[in-house]
Amino acid sequence: MIRVLVVDDNPIVRGALLGILAGDPGVEILAEAANGREGLHAARRLRPTVTLLDHRMPIADGLSVIGTLAQYTSVLVMTSDDDPQLISDMLRQGARGYLVHGEFEPPELLRAVHAVASGRGWLSPIAASVAASMLRDQHQARARHAARPRFGLTDREEDVMTLLCQGLSNASIAHRLRLTEKTVKNHLNHVFAKLGVRSRTEAVIRWTSQLG
Repeated sequence: MIRVLVVDDNPIVRGALLGILAGDPGVEILAEAANGREGLHAARRLRPTVTLLDHRMPIADGLSVIGTLAQYTSVLVMTSDDDPQLISDMLRQGARGYLVHGEFEPPELLRAVHAVASGRGWLSPIAASVAASMLRDQHQARARHAARPRFGLTDREEDVMTLLCQGLSNASIAHRLRLTEKTVKNHLNHVFAKLGVRSRTEAVIRWTSQLG
């Protein structure tokens, strides 16, 4: 029996999802929640097999809780948001599946629930495209990593440098890596010392010159 928790702030959407799930004899509906905080509390208490998780919710959105939520349950994100960055962040934080409202029929939802419950992934077309792009980026990053000197940088310092080279501010880097701005600033100070530079521009030039 697949035990399911539904987390969505829209009662109409929750009702529709519960109606679809109720038609599958292999699914038991454990509970529903209207925001990420409620969902996290329910998951800790009930340990569902699968949690259907929306993103845009009050109090705590899906992205803010998914990393912790994924420790207790397999997460299938179901949202109207098809932003590639959000999809990437959700997958990196532990989502096993990602469906976009309006792009699937009830039978696909049930197949996705069963797939995620069994440890497999299930992605809508745009999410699958993002996942493929992530794999390519990881492969390219590994290739670049192996081909250049590291200057003694730690893995986290390299993460910071990668985002710095993309033009992100300290605040944006902190948000992306889930760090404080002070921690990012400390990492950059260490990076500047190891690269032998004094500014962000010099650091980018020094770092990217090793890409060949």
